[in-house]
Amino acid sequence: KSYHRQMRRCPWIIALLLFLVSLPSAATGTFPREHWESFATPEDAGFSSEGLRAAQAHASSIDTAAVMLVVQGRVVTQWGRTAERLNVHSIRKSLVSALYGIAVGDGTVSLDSTLAELRIDDNEPSLTEGERRATVRQLITARSGVYHPALYETPGMAAMRPLRGSHSPGTFWYYNNWDFNALGTIYVQATGTDIFEAFQARIAKPLRMEDWRSGDGEYFRGRDSIHAAYPFRMSARDLARFGLLYLHRGNWEGNSIIPSTWVKDSVAAHSDAGFAGGYGYLWWVAVNGRHLPFVNLPAGSFSAQGAGGHYLLVIPSMDLVLVHRVNTDIRGQSVNARQFGELVRLILEARVVPAANARDRESNRRHR
Repeated sequence: KSYHRQMRRCPWIIALLLFLVSLPSAATGTFPREHWESFATPEDAGFSSEGLRAAQAHASSIDTAAVMLVVQGRVVTQWGRTAERLNVHSIRKSLVSALYGIAVGDGTVSLDSTLAELRIDDNEPSLTEGERRATVRQLITARSGVYHPALYETPGMAAMRPLRGSHSPGTFWYYNNWDFNALGTIYVQATGTDIFEAFQARIAKPLRMEDWRSGDGEYFRGRDSIHAAYPFRMSARDLARFGLLYLHRGNWEGNSIIPSTWVKDSVAAHSDAGFAGGYGYLWWVAVNGRHLPFVNLPAGSFSAQGAGGHYLLVIPSMDLVLVHRVNTDIRGQSVNARQFGELVRLILEARVVPAANARDRESNRRHR
């Protein structure tokens, strides 16, 4: 009774409670629905319009086809053909890593299974007994020690491939398309599901991807190996949804799409990747700021990368997802790591930050 009398004497409390109830929940706007929401101005997201114009001017001077910057689940700025489905190249590997997270989480796949146990081999010269001891975990971290010819390699990858038998499984990191392609074979064999149909059902559909269709994937086959590559074609705005999923540790609107432990392990550095930082479960990881030229990235940053300048960069400390695309269907179109690193530097320079973080901005300037 005393509580109700107090409430009647303080009508402003009732008004305040009604106002709070009417507010949208904290998660509202964090995830896009049918379409992305945008900030009214970059300044509303803590970015300088002038600074972002400088970034766009740089992008206009190189072969950038599309850029999309997302902060707190909303678009800060975007330009180019963000709805066009372009080949993502090696970003395909990070997409498949997500499928593995689901399969490992439900017990369909074990990371400790060996190639021998899974009856994985290849054409002549077939795998040796030592190579067959490699595990799924070693394939997914590019540490299998299997240096059989592989499909869909760049000339540089083929030229740098170590000699067969030069490293035992688990002892050496090499960015190896044989590992990545064999993972596709293992996934289909273990789950009985086509990679692209699985991606449609398990990831694209719950994320409400706007442009992706299962027909936007294809298998690339050839004589060098029985393990097909699996190129994806995807739009920038759908890749941004995938980045947002990983930013939220596999959670989408309160639903666990990928186990959070898998996401955490995926974006941890399991190997030293030199100037690129580290390598996780088919993801590139920033280590001590090392990741891209010209910019010192915060701890916890990670990216998916594809040949020709395709990048999906996630910076959790800034609640930020950045997608960069190049129309590599046109011969000669390409953006290198230095050019993209400069773009990232300009975008982060446009971010309005507290004075306490001014030295980080100065550090980025020194890395120019």
